[in-house]
Amino acid sequence: MTVRAFLPYSDRRLHIPAGPVEAVTETVRMIWDDMIETMEAMPGVGLAAPQIGIMLRLAVVDASQTRREAVRMANPEILHASVKLRSHDEASPNLPGVFARIERPRAVTTRFMNDAGEMEERDFIGLWATSVQHQIDHLNGRLYVDHLSPLRRKLLVQKSVKLVRRNAS
Repeated sequence: MTVRAFLPYSDRRLHIPAGPVEAVTETVRMIWDDMIETMEAMPGVGLAAPQIGIMLRLAVVDASQTRREAVRMANPEILHASVKLRSHDEASPNLPGVFARIERPRAVTTRFMNDAGEMEERDFIGLWATSVQHQIDHLNGRLYVDHLSPLRRKLLVQKSVKLVRRNAS
């Protein structure tokens, strides 16, 4: 397993939808393994393949206390979202050093191809649901800052760019 590098926010691949996964192959399993390793190194509770430059609809989520319950998802989609919302501070390694409070549905029902290559429906609640929605946004070419006003998004992006430049020198 390998910890992969993150694309910078300016990379256009982060802003376009990822392609579908036709089948769970050994290559897909290896990508998932690398994604879990990369997610743990952040540390974070989820990762989508486009964040590391792989333009496939692959995501991993692990919001467990033990950090050993990663859910591997191919082609995830939300079937149902709760009316009740939950606020959470969200961030992304593609936009380092900044975060924003985002409101999302508290619970979602999703359908995805699991690591056995079978279609699965699963309910996610709380931080799990937030992370699943965050990853699906990435797969659709959106980042959490796209939920903000244009001015707030611009300010956060500028702040992140300044922090990255400062840390690079």
